[in-house]
Amino acid sequence: MAEVRTDLALECGGLEQGRAVEGTEVHEEELEGFPLTTVRITSPAGARALGKPEGSYLTLDLGGYRAMGADALPRAVQAVGACIERLIPKKAGAALVAGLGNRAVTPDAMGPRCADHVLVTRHLTHANPQNFGSFYPVAALAAGVLGTTGVESGELVQAVCEKIRPGFVIAVDALAARSVRRLCTTIQIADTGISPGSGVGNRRFALNAETLGVPVIAVGVPTVVDGASLAREFGGRADGALAEMLVTPKDVDTLITELARLLGYGINAALQHGLSVADMDYFLG
Repeated sequence: MAEVRTDLALECGGLEQGRAVEGTEVHEEELEGFPLTTVRITSPAGARALGKPEGSYLTLDLGGYRAMGADALPRAVQAVGACIERLIPKKAGAALVAGLGNRAVTPDAMGPRCADHVLVTRHLTHANPQNFGSFYPVAALAAGVLGTTGVESGELVQAVCEKIRPGFVIAVDALAARSVRRLCTTIQIADTGISPGSGVGNRRFALNAETLGVPVIAVGVPTVVDGASLAREFGGRADGALAEMLVTPKDVDTLITELARLLGYGINAALQHGLSVADMDYFLG
């Protein structure tokens, strides 16, 4: 039987069905009109049961985003920003935003396209603190992928961390989900770091506090479901060629464009307090 893969903590161990899992805590609330579920893995037993490192996993459900009308984007931006801000270490230094993934492959382009919408200020706050001292120092990097650069994205981020010594890293990547209803409608934000490709069985260099030497906040949106997961969800067999397939929404191009902007602006909201969506549009041209 093919393995069902997911990057979402909420989809592991039966948590979504209300199952109690030893070593975990689940809290549900609403943020700016969007359902938010926080899963905390508090012990090694919980980590083993869910197959995830100990830490906090915030899952924001944007399923009702398009029904909200004109204020949907500002509300979603504030919700994403508030989730990220909960996990930022106190009295941290500059932030490094690392956009992971392959810009040329649409379902994997979330990270680099998100980095395009991040307000980078580290150079300005260093060179001209009189005018830009009120901004949080932020650097951004679209790390590329091994197949096009010859360098693991994690190794590149590690080298940049050693050079500029940020206070923490925000790593943005596309994820894999178990359920099709999660595709491009869910954002997971975690304080445990990330292993790019792990959700589809292609685990790469891990980005976490151990490898980078600073806290790592992982931000991701599921853009693919593998064939085995899809088959099980709809009661079919998960064997054979289907198990090797990855399925993505037919309008994934539009969804990635929208969500990359939303995530980038959410990061801005978490770091640059007081900026509106209109302000971000202005600064980013």
